[in-house]
Amino acid sequence: MIKQELTRLVTEKGATVGVIGLGYVGLPLVVEFARNGFNAIGFEVDQSKADRINAGESYIGDIDSGAVKELVNDKRLRATTDFTDLQACDAIIICVPTPLRKTKEPDISYIMAAADQIKLRLRRGQLIILESTTYPGTTDEVLLPMFEDTGLKLDEDFLLAFSPERVDPGNPQFQTHNIPKVVGGVTDDSTAVAAQLYSRIVKDVFAVSSARVAEAAKLLENTFRAVNIGMANEMARLCYALNIDTWEVIRAAATKPFGFMPFYPGPGIGGHCIPLDPHYLLWKARQHGFDSRFISLAEEVNSRMPDHVVQLISDGLNNERKALNGSRVLLLGVAYKKDIDDVRESPALSIIDRLRAKGADARYHDPFVKQIAFDDAHTESGGEPLQSVPLTDDELRESDCVVIVTDHSETDYQRVCQLASLIVDTRNALNGDVRRNSSARIIRL
Repeated sequence: MIKQELTRLVTEKGATVGVIGLGYVGLPLVVEFARNGFNAIGFEVDQSKADRINAGESYIGDIDSGAVKELVNDKRLRATTDFTDLQACDAIIICVPTPLRKTKEPDISYIMAAADQIKLRLRRGQLIILESTTYPGTTDEVLLPMFEDTGLKLDEDFLLAFSPERVDPGNPQFQTHNIPKVVGGVTDDSTAVAAQLYSRIVKDVFAVSSARVAEAAKLLENTFRAVNIGMANEMARLCYALNIDTWEVIRAAATKPFGFMPFYPGPGIGGHCIPLDPHYLLWKARQHGFDSRFISLAEEVNSRMPDHVVQLISDGLNNERKALNGSRVLLLGVAYKKDIDDVRESPALSIIDRLRAKGADARYHDPFVKQIAFDDAHTESGGEPLQSVPLTDDELRESDCVVIVTDHSETDYQRVCQLASLIVDTRNALNGDVRRNSSARIIRL
């Protein structure tokens, strides 16, 4: 039986593992398989990425180039744009983006493109796993019919499962090997073999009853965060209106040892997961006539935070008898979280766009992001790209307002406080000592 055949290959590490998509999820995954003794192949549509991997160079901050080079030299890892090599893989894992359309409906076109490539080369004895975040039902309603259209049968010829990706870029504590893995197969055999495969590289594997459960679990994880961040953001706006320190309120509430989990406000939510995943759940809920009001409300609150930040800037300038129109505003950090170079869905882009639409001279400094581009379809101000400016003394002094949008660790906030005249801190980056010794006026979210 195919279950026994694949289990033996996996247990003996004789299986060739292919990963489609070598981004923040796929590259760490394929490296982990190679590091644990499997023959690993990464598939990319971007030739430059494949070339860099084959040259032993990592373009993902969490993956060391030295490790990639060693695995490539040992012939455990290679990257290719030739999808005919999928036929040589015993396990194929799909790790491609799942964005939203402009209508905020799921866009699974990248999944479909990967599945089309697999379908052309599908053979007996393969395990297919989808990791890309998607709505419940994608694996068994969309992928399964495609693959069975080849004449091959599930459980007899191939296996199919879903295992949600869980990555936290820039977090050295949690990486692929020590983040628990949820696995749900379309059938029990698919679950068993997929769980066996991941157990070779991940410490804890949690098997669930179906692919749909695994798909829904991923959406719940990030929707939970979006809803609670939305509550924190709404509380921050209320505290601003009441002239109360939001961060002190949260610290006080967090002393309760039960029944409370601290979430923190910010300038908006970014990254590929939290801003997008709740919409996949919303869309699926609507298909079943269910109105998910909590999710919709959280999205509404979170999406308004860039406007709130601009209002804080405007209020701060107004108190100094300055107009936002014509003022020089310097953003510190544009990545969606600290110490990484990822600007996907970053609230900084929305803040810059709103500032420019109101006539401000918006500039930014980010040690990780040299240039940012804007999608014209989502901008009010024309979408001209911007380059990071050096964080010089003159830049800080000449800025009418400095806005801490991303609290990168290497930024010298004490220096910022000494040289800037007005600071809007959206991340609570300025601790008590820095604030007390500051010559700048500080407005906190």
